[in-house]
Amino acid sequence: MAGRDDWTDAFPPLKQLPASAFARLRDGSVVVALPEGSRIFGPGQAPENFLLLIDGTIRVQQVSESGREIVLYRVSAGESCALTTACLMGFEEYLAEGIAETAIRAVAIPRALFDELIASSGEFRRFVFTAFSRRVTNLFRIIDEVAFARIDVRLAQRLLQMADARNRLAVTHQNLANELGSAREVVSRQMHEFQRRGWIKATRGEVELTDRAALAALAKG
Repeated sequence: MAGRDDWTDAFPPLKQLPASAFARLRDGSVVVALPEGSRIFGPGQAPENFLLLIDGTIRVQQVSESGREIVLYRVSAGESCALTTACLMGFEEYLAEGIAETAIRAVAIPRALFDELIASSGEFRRFVFTAFSRRVTNLFRIIDEVAFARIDVRLAQRLLQMADARNRLAVTHQNLANELGSAREVVSRQMHEFQRRGWIKATRGEVELTDRAALAALAKG
């Protein structure tokens, strides 16, 4: 666990809080560390804290009764979780789950303190609602992509985003289907087509982009 007065540097807007509110936030919050793979929250749970991520990545995903997954968004360092914000403000339980994709450090602001600062500090409200509105806008973009965008275009975009400097990525067809909100069979057919065209070379659990320019042209839609 880290000290209480170093984490605020990761969230510059919080420095604009009045001194009394800033002190309450700093002294009333706790920095927690969790290992990769930790389930941070899940359906049926009610949030007890407002979370601000200092280090690492959290994947927020929806899982259907049949086990099909779709990645809604990721929370990166310096961000808050929009779903947690919505559940705190609406007194609702989670409908999705959050998984630590890496080891993480996060600030846990207790619900009582969150409610107090939301009610008393315009600066804190602005910080929370700005992050929330940005994430909601991104979610609408995801909905639009899932509903209307071509799967080959979206797959090309995601492969380019996920590839490392050597044009390689460790990923399965099921992982890609989860990312795109599609069925594994659909993704597999499209991956086989990309390979037939010579754009990728796929082995078990790994993909190499062999024609990045062709994928980039397709990704433009």
